[in-house]
Amino acid sequence: MITLLCGLVGYLIGSIPFGWIIVKVLKGVDVRQVGSGRTGGTNVFRAAGFAAGITTAILDVLKGVVAVLLVRHLIAGTAGWAEALTGFGVVLGHNASCFLNFRGGAGGATAVGTSIALWPWGGLPAFVIGSLMLFVGGYASIASILAGVTVALANTIGAALSITHWSYAAYGWGVLGLILIALRPNIARLRAGTEQRVSWFKRHTPPVRSGSSATSQ
Repeated sequence: MITLLCGLVGYLIGSIPFGWIIVKVLKGVDVRQVGSGRTGGTNVFRAAGFAAGITTAILDVLKGVVAVLLVRHLIAGTAGWAEALTGFGVVLGHNASCFLNFRGGAGGATAVGTSIALWPWGGLPAFVIGSLMLFVGGYASIASILAGVTVALANTIGAALSITHWSYAAYGWGVLGLILIALRPNIARLRAGTEQRVSWFKRHTPPVRSGSSATSQ
């Protein structure tokens, strides 16, 4: 029951919609009505600029770090399951925030933050690989997927080598699943060759969304 409660706490922390708050304060608009409709750093960048996007990404990472470290400090003797379920809850909350009618981001940055807190060697490689794809390759969706795959594989290897808990591996594959579910429209566009790259040096204000279709990550 304590472990399940930790997952709920993680979900509530993850549900804090930093991107929505930042865009609302700076631009007075609902970021869910702009671009992809997501609340992560990439869409916030499109809606409110580079500083707002980076700030959102940092805060999304930090809420994962804070949640996991808080549980680690308070709860012991669960073979890592309390921390792992907390981390999973944070990413779930970020992607389906209870404060935004269960909408949110794709979970890439938050997954990196929780992973760094769980086991740095599971999170730091994901941060490097995801950042390279995002800022060099320009595909935010692929960056999130690669980060999720790296988290899952790294934590599985760590568990197989008895460096970390198998609960961390379960967390990694669970989080990868959440990311893939959130990015289903992007994956369809990637397969069709119509996914758009992020232009970091030339930003245009994205059109307001019409209906429920999304055009980008």
